[in-house]
Amino acid sequence: MVIPPVLTELPADVEFYETGWPVRLADTDANQVLLLDAVARYLQDIGYEHLDVVPDGELHRAWVVRRTVMDILQPVEFGERATLRRWCNATSNRWCNMRVQIKGSDGGLVETEAFLIHFSEETGMPTRMTDAFVAPLLASTDEHRLRWKAALNDPLPSSADDSVQIVDFPLRFTDIDRLGHVNNSVYLSGLEEALSLHRDVTTVPYRVIIEYTKPLMGGDKVELVTRRAGDTVDVWFAVGGKARAVAQAQRL
Repeated sequence: MVIPPVLTELPADVEFYETGWPVRLADTDANQVLLLDAVARYLQDIGYEHLDVVPDGELHRAWVVRRTVMDILQPVEFGERATLRRWCNATSNRWCNMRVQIKGSDGGLVETEAFLIHFSEETGMPTRMTDAFVAPLLASTDEHRLRWKAALNDPLPSSADDSVQIVDFPLRFTDIDRLGHVNNSVYLSGLEEALSLHRDVTTVPYRVIIEYTKPLMGGDKVELVTRRAGDTVDVWFAVGGKARAVAQAQRL
């Protein structure tokens, strides 16, 4: 499955939620550029802010990210003020695609789309959104029967492959979030680590896709399995020889 190019202009007929804040030092790398894990945290933060202003938002506090696509079009840098705009791009009754544009005050631009699954905190299972909650989602998109289809299908490569690099990725106590899983932003910090040896790929514009298959848990012994082919870098988050998540970075 090919992920369609993200928009660089907001849809004229869609209501979006807007917020913003300064890009702070801890959000950026040594070159003062917004980190991928900071982008993931920004998406979480605006998501929870958005819940505070929508009908039945208090009933929809548990979400799992299945996939995130980030197009880094222009670097967002330390000192800029980031403006975030969020709206629904497609939905069903248990999951949705949410778009977030991150625009820096000095020209930085990141376009994102995330596939989110609504869960019951009692059962741990995907759960229908209420009619009141889903109504504005339905109003903002014509795609009301969203289905999941993976974009990254390559299996975990063998360690015998000469093009593969494997390094340990130790987890920390602080990586665990309120759902008892490793927070999805932590995977992006692992991806940053893997991409540190492939900085030519992360010259703007570039795209990152990450898909989460099975959550990482505290105590898991995680390996980053990295393979490069041309202008594409694939990274698997593996535990016991099985992939829990897979990410890809590619020049646009």
